[in-house]
Amino acid sequence: MPQIAANGITLEVERYGDEGAPPLLLIMGLGAQLTLWPMELVEALVGHGYHVIRYDNRDIGLSHKFEEAGVPEIPAIVGAMMSGQTPDVPYTLSDMAADAAALLDALGIDSAHVVGGSMGGMIAQLVAVNHPEKVKSLTSIFSTTGNRDLPPAKPEAMAALLGRPSDGDLETLVAAAINTARAIGSPGYPAPEERIRANALRDIQRSFYPQGMARQFAAVVADGDRRERLKSVTAPTLVIHGEDDPLVPVEGGHDTAAHIAGAKLHIIPGMGHDLPLELAEEIAAAIAAHAR
Repeated sequence: MPQIAANGITLEVERYGDEGAPPLLLIMGLGAQLTLWPMELVEALVGHGYHVIRYDNRDIGLSHKFEEAGVPEIPAIVGAMMSGQTPDVPYTLSDMAADAAALLDALGIDSAHVVGGSMGGMIAQLVAVNHPEKVKSLTSIFSTTGNRDLPPAKPEAMAALLGRPSDGDLETLVAAAINTARAIGSPGYPAPEERIRANALRDIQRSFYPQGMARQFAAVVADGDRRERLKSVTAPTLVIHGEDDPLVPVEGGHDTAAHIAGAKLHIIPGMGHDLPLELAEEIAAAIAAHAR
């Protein structure tokens, strides 16, 4: 797939559907490659009449790696935030939002329907805040506002996400990925073991780069509370959230919708912090109806 130069770096990009159709940009979450957008969901969106673009964020997958930045000290970043200081991080979520806006420019797209999941939802929010002219509509999926008063992730979900090994043989890495998928996945739509294993193997063989995830996590922590910034969003906004999300509890979705004027909220019972294939058409239909 093509490497696109944008915002001074290169991003790995995949495009689907008629390039003359309304463009829809998918932004994935923390440590997640573009492959975490299921093809079933991509194809459903194409079927609804959209030109779908998915890409690897900076520092993950096949996009540019910030190797020279080293691995950040997360406790020091949290400490700086708690004391009111601006932490020193390799890059910010606003930088990642600028990547998305620059990618659209590089593709010759004036504006798009922007859809983000988890950290990708935070990035999508900031595209709408910082680059409003690029956003026809905003959809924020299982994301949040950075409000520290919201309920935290379940300990087992956070431990599975952040406790994955930084090296090891293939089977060790696959086993850890399966554990993470189970810990954060949808209790109402548990994926078959063979599908989880196949997806984990695919992604590890495509790219394994845990230090990039650490730098992305630093950007999430350093971004802080977005509630005041979200009040400036003018793009029509849809918030989709799983009622049973163990990683970003559903209150995060409610808080996001509450701070964006006119935002619509779509809560899905049984859904956790993943995109079950059984829900691909429901999610695609909700995004498409909102975009229209």
